[in-house]
Amino acid sequence: MNELIIAFGLFLFIEGGLYALFPSKMKNMLKKMDTIADRQLRLGGLIFAIIGFAIIWYLKV
Repeated sequence: MNELIIAFGLFLFIEGGLYALFPSKMKNMLKKMDTIADRQLRLGGLIFAIIGFAIIWYLKV
């Protein structure tokens, strides 16, 4: 459970840092998200989730 809290904190740190350092670029990126099809977003999210799971699994084994 401790690792989950650390991972969530790291996520918030990275996400917050991006918005703090590049606010206009993040706003432009979010506007462009509307033009991407749901299927492409779902596939990209699934791919990143699998990569993340593989990294975690590799490090835990």
